[in-house]
Amino acid sequence: METKGHVHSFESFGTKDGPGIRFVLFMQGCPLRCLYCHNTDTWSTSSRNKTLSPQEAFNEVAKVKGFIRSGGVTVSGGEPLLQPEFVLELFKLCKEANIHTALDTSGFILNDKTKLVLEQTDLVLLDIKHIDPVKYKTLTSVSLDNTLRFIAYLETINKPAWIRYVVVPGYSDDEADLHQWAKFVSQFKVVKRVDILPFHQMGTNKWEELGKKYQLKDTPTPTPESIKMVENIFLSYGLPIVK
Repeated sequence: METKGHVHSFESFGTKDGPGIRFVLFMQGCPLRCLYCHNTDTWSTSSRNKTLSPQEAFNEVAKVKGFIRSGGVTVSGGEPLLQPEFVLELFKLCKEANIHTALDTSGFILNDKTKLVLEQTDLVLLDIKHIDPVKYKTLTSVSLDNTLRFIAYLETINKPAWIRYVVVPGYSDDEADLHQWAKFVSQFKVVKRVDILPFHQMGTNKWEELGKKYQLKDTPTPTPESIKMVENIFLSYGLPIVK
């Protein structure tokens, strides 16, 4: 039976999902329920905007190959590792065409199928949303342990990673937590870049459209001073911050 992927959408000229200009596929389905998620319409595995084979998805990539020559293909979500067979076959096609591959993941899923995908992955974009297990579960509804094991595995296979951290006032901006996060992340040689992302309200309408209660509707965007504080803490641990 031919592998099919349930794709929410794709973006032909992404500039924030890895190096260069990228073709970005957003996969359907996610095991996390992040309080600040702006892609809540990707959570459900039963919502299937597009069902594509890896070859059909690659055909879309091929249409813009000339434009993404300096970038590549990023598979995001949702959580792409819920559909590892599809991602694996797509990345194999990309590698055959000498196209850079990036995987945007929460690190929640690590198994033999994940490891096969990582063999075909040039760069991992990994969210480590908090370092405190209780606060992480409050933010995401799942355990932190999986993500910590995931980055440890990336270190064992020497897989380059960009780490993202979303600053949410009242949730992920505590100074002591930030020091612990930076101390943890700084031990990994595979971390090539850290992006500090300010929380925003851009996904509010999706929560409302889906009839879901949005707990952060009164949470402000972090101030420039707050972001600078996070940046300084991360820099003090030698992390490669990109502004």
